[in-house]
Amino acid sequence: MITPKKVSVSIVNFNKRELLRECLASVMGQTYPIWEVVVVDNASSDGSALMVCEEFPRVKVIENPDNELFCRAQNTGIRRTTGEYVLVLNNDVVLDRRFLSEMVSAMDADDNIGMVSGKILRRDRQKIDTTGLFLGKDRKPVERGYGEQENGQYEEAGYIFGAGGVAPLYRRDMLRDTEVEGEFFDETYGAFYEDLDLAWRAYRHGWSAYYAPKAVAMHVRGGTAKQELPPVKFLSSFDFTFLSRDLKARLMMNRYLTMVKNDMPLDFVLNLPFIILYDLKMWAYLIIFSPSVIPEFFKKFGDISTAWRRRKLIHGI
Repeated sequence: MITPKKVSVSIVNFNKRELLRECLASVMGQTYPIWEVVVVDNASSDGSALMVCEEFPRVKVIENPDNELFCRAQNTGIRRTTGEYVLVLNNDVVLDRRFLSEMVSAMDADDNIGMVSGKILRRDRQKIDTTGLFLGKDRKPVERGYGEQENGQYEEAGYIFGAGGVAPLYRRDMLRDTEVEGEFFDETYGAFYEDLDLAWRAYRHGWSAYYAPKAVAMHVRGGTAKQELPPVKFLSSFDFTFLSRDLKARLMMNRYLTMVKNDMPLDFVLNLPFIILYDLKMWAYLIIFSPSVIPEFFKKFGDISTAWRRRKLIHGI
């Protein structure tokens, strides 16, 4: 008889008590037995930690004294778990009851699979959020199916580039194999691009990623990160415009850090026209609509030296 793999769940939260409650209720309702659940709370002021302690006594709560953003807090959560597989959840996700069973079944099929993505829909189930992460020619993460009407497409399981950060299942052996300077997610990032960075690094280490379409979850796109209104109404269809000044700067910088760490010289040159075109659009947006982001971006410029050092560690050069 094959012993089922122990699955740990790690969730980072910041002032999203109601979303977190729904997320945890769906976690506790899974058909697959869960080994442990950890919530890392980033100094919430809305009573999130107390709610978890009172309503979900099985859940271990780690209370950070400050908001450590996603990467550092999630690394803390992963380190405090022991399961062979780790489900890394956004707090704005609700899982179907068989989500974890389907994800584990996909992971168990091949020891070379290091991460699995399910079919993630928007909360109304009318649109697709992601069916797997891919690397864009402009070096942006591409969420397959993003924003498409859900009509039963993407129902074929198969290999993908990576699993987006909404609700990926990671093999702990893969996380250990790809960690850099003790970090699974690069903590200089804070938030954004950490999932693409990990997927790219895992790919370089020979790990595969897989898509399990029967593993369904619902996600509030931007439910955690949206903090501001866009400067003009016609920009409201772009998630980037809802971010705070600091998060906009992080998202911009982290794309460059991810290229520095992972891209190969020939691949970079071949894709340079697409990279430049995207840069022109983003910098035009900043100059016209969010010039205050530009100084914040350059404050993070020193992170490039860290990325270059880590590139040498990742590629052994």
